[in-house]
Amino acid sequence: MTSKETFQMLDQAVLAGAAETALRLIPPAWPLAATVAVNPFLGHAGETLAATGAQLARVGGTPVTMPRSWYQSKIASGEISSADLHAATGVMGGTAHMAAGDTAPLSPLPTVADLASAVSGMNWTAKIVDRFGVWAAGYLDQGQALWAAPQDKGAYHAWRAYAAHDLTPEIFGLKGFARFVHDSPSDPEAAIQLYAGMLGLQSAALPAYFHRLLMTLGGWAQAGRWRLWQAELADGHDTALRDMLAVRLAFEAALHVQFRTAIETAWSDAKKAYAAPAAPSADLLIDCALQEAFDRAGQRSLIAALSAPAQTTTPARPAVQVALCIDVRSEVIRRSIESVDARIETLGFAGFFGLTLRHRPLGSIVEQDRLPVLLKHGLHSEAVSVEDPAGTEAASRIRQRATRAWGRFRQAAVSSFAFVEASGPLYAWKLIKDSLRLSHEAGAKGEIIKICETLDLDTRATMAESVLRAMSITDRFAHVVVLAGHGAEVANNPHASALHCGACGGYKGDVSARVLAALLNQSDVRARLVAGGIAVPADTLFLAGLHNTTTDEVELFDGDVDVSARKSELDQLRIWLAAAARICRGERMVRLPRARSESDLLRRAKDWCETRPEWALAGCKSFIAAPRHRTAGKDLEGRAFLHSYDWRADTSYGVLELILTAPVVVASWISLQYYGSVVAPVAFGGGNKLLHNVVGGLGVLEGNGGVLRTGLPWQSVHDGKDLTHQPHRLCVVIEAPREAITGVLAKHAGVRDLFDNGWLSLLAMDTGGRVAWRYQRDLTWVAVEGDVGPAALPAAA
Repeated sequence: MTSKETFQMLDQAVLAGAAETALRLIPPAWPLAATVAVNPFLGHAGETLAATGAQLARVGGTPVTMPRSWYQSKIASGEISSADLHAATGVMGGTAHMAAGDTAPLSPLPTVADLASAVSGMNWTAKIVDRFGVWAAGYLDQGQALWAAPQDKGAYHAWRAYAAHDLTPEIFGLKGFARFVHDSPSDPEAAIQLYAGMLGLQSAALPAYFHRLLMTLGGWAQAGRWRLWQAELADGHDTALRDMLAVRLAFEAALHVQFRTAIETAWSDAKKAYAAPAAPSADLLIDCALQEAFDRAGQRSLIAALSAPAQTTTPARPAVQVALCIDVRSEVIRRSIESVDARIETLGFAGFFGLTLRHRPLGSIVEQDRLPVLLKHGLHSEAVSVEDPAGTEAASRIRQRATRAWGRFRQAAVSSFAFVEASGPLYAWKLIKDSLRLSHEAGAKGEIIKICETLDLDTRATMAESVLRAMSITDRFAHVVVLAGHGAEVANNPHASALHCGACGGYKGDVSARVLAALLNQSDVRARLVAGGIAVPADTLFLAGLHNTTTDEVELFDGDVDVSARKSELDQLRIWLAAAARICRGERMVRLPRARSESDLLRRAKDWCETRPEWALAGCKSFIAAPRHRTAGKDLEGRAFLHSYDWRADTSYGVLELILTAPVVVASWISLQYYGSVVAPVAFGGGNKLLHNVVGGLGVLEGNGGVLRTGLPWQSVHDGKDLTHQPHRLCVVIEAPREAITGVLAKHAGVRDLFDNGWLSLLAMDTGGRVAWRYQRDLTWVAVEGDVGPAALPAAA
C-alpha cells in the first residue's frame, strides 16, 4: 500500500514544534474518579475570544458564542440594554441591528478522511474514531478493563502492535492497512515525519492541521493531554498525546495513498487553507461583541446587588463561625446559616483549606490528591481505624480486594449473564436501603485522619498561621469555629466526583477540614501563634464538618476531639444547622425540576434514575473577594464564589496574590467549562446522560461508540426547557487598592492574560465597598460610571 513516489521530508525540529503547538491547545480531561472542571479554552488564554473562535472554527467547526438569535432574544427582552451594547461596541444600538438572523453553521477545514468519505460514500472519519477508540479505551484505562494494555514502550508502539493485526479497517475498505502499519517506522517522530511528507504538507500548515486531527479525537486527545499535565506536574514528561497524533496521521496517510487521485484538487486547496493565518470574520466579531454586551448585562445586575444596603451589625465575638468553601453552592447555605441567628458568622475559603494533601483512605493502597490540580502535594495523610489501626485496616484491605475480585467476576464476559440470573435478587435489600437512605458511607465515624510525616512545631505553626491569614481570620475567634468541606451524596452517577470539591481535586473536602481542625486545636501551635500576632482564645474549639451539597445537611466530626464539656453548645449548633438546611433546601427546590417538597429533594441523593441530583455550579457568574459584611444579607442567588478577604490585614498583599493566582484561576476553569459546555456542547460538552456508557474509568461514550465525551452533560446545564446556566464569563470583584491588584497582574503574565484577553472581567471596590473601577487591559483602569467615554486611568490614579 505504501506510495512508491518520492516526497519532501520535513525537518524534525519543525515537525516537533508544530506538534507541540497543537497539543498545547488541547485541554486536559481528568478521569471520572477525580473529575475537576477544566477550561476548554486553556491553550488559548493568550488570545481573545474572537481570535480563538477563528482558530476553533477551522479546526473543529466549534462556536465560541451562542447563536445570534439567542442574543437577539436577550436584547428584545431588555436583559441586554442599549448601554450594554454601547459599552461593548462603542456604537449605540449598532449591534442590535446587526444581530438579526443567525449565521451559517461553521464547517471545519477538511481532513483527508473527510475528503475520502465524500468520494467513497464510506464515513472514514467515523470509522477512524471507532477503531481509535477501541484501542485507546484499553491503553488509557484507569482500572475498569479486565485486561490491561501494555504500557512499557509508549502509546504509538502499543497501537502499532495492535493495528498491524486489526483487519477491521480493511473490511471497511482501507486496503492493506495492516501491512501499511507494519511497514511504517517504529519511532513515532519518524512516523510523523514520514506521514507528513506523504501528505505533502508544508511547515506553515502543520500547526493548524495537527490541531484539526487532535480535535477529531475529542476526549481521547484530552485524556492524553491529562497524562502530560500530570507528568509535568511531577517534573516529568509523557508522550501519549504526541503518539496519538502519529496514530491519527497514519490513517490520513493510508487514505491519501488510496484516494489521492480522487481528492487531489480538494486536498491541495485544504493545505493552502491550513497554511493561511486564522482571522476572525465580521460575523464572529459581531457575535463576540454581543457576548461582551451580555457579560456587561450580568455585571450590571451584580453591581446593583452589591450596591444594596449591607448587613453591618456583627457581634463583638461570634458564638459560632462556619468556614465553608468558596463554591457557589456555599453562598446559599451561608446566607441560610447566618439568617437563623445573629451570633453566627460565616467565612469563605478554598475547600482544601490551604493543605496540599495526598491522602490514602482506610484499607486502600490508592493515594488521592486532595488539592487543586494546579498545585503539587506537600503532605501525606492517611485514614486509620479508631479501634484497631493495624488489624482492622488489614481486614479492610482484604474486604476491598475481595469486593474488587467479585466485581471483576460480575463483569467478565463468561459470567456476567449467569451472575445476573443467579445473584440479582441478593441485591434487592441493598437497593432498598440505598433508596430509603438507610445506608451510610463506611468508615467516616470510625476513622482518624493523621499526617504521615513528622512535623516539628515551627512547621506546624507556620502552616497554621499562613492558613488563618489567608482566611482573614486572625482575631474575634468564636467559641466554636466549624471548618466545613463539602461533597455531594448521589447514586449511580458516573460524574459524581464532578459534584465534589474542585479545590480538593474532585474529592470531598472532609479530610482537609479534619486535618486543619486538628492542627488548630493543638495547644503548642496556638502558643506559637501568639508570637505571630494571632491569639486564639483558650475556649475556642475548631471542629471539622462536611456540607452535603445535595441535601444541605452539615455533618460534624465531633469524634475527632473531646467535646464532652461542650455538649449544649454543639446541640444548639446542630439545631441551627438543621434549620439552615431547611431554608437552603427551600430555596434550591425552586430551581430543580420536579422538586415539589423537601422529601423530593432529599430523595435525589439516593435515586438511581435522577439525572439532576443538584445543579452543582450551574449559574456561576462572579467571584468576590471582600470582607463578609460587603455581601452579608444580599441574595446573590447561588451564583457567586465568595472568598473572605480583608486587604487592610494583608500588609504585603501576599494573600491577594494567592487569591488571584489560585482560587481565581480555579474558578475561571469552572466558569469557562460551563461556558464551553453551553456554547459548544458538541466539542466541549458531555452529551446526554441517558445515553452514557462509562469506558475505562476515563469518561463516557454517548451510546456504544464515538469519541470520549468530556465536559458537562447537557442535563447539568439545561432543565429540559431552558438553560439553567447562562453563559457569562466570570466577573471578579475585589476590595483592594488598584495598585496592589495591578502589581499582582504585572508579576503573573498568565493571570493577566485571562483579564487582558477578556476571559475574565475585573472590578475593584473602593474603601467604602462601592464597585468603583473596571480593569481594561494593559494594567489600566476606568471608573465604572465612565465605562463609555473617559480615557483610561493609570493603575495608581
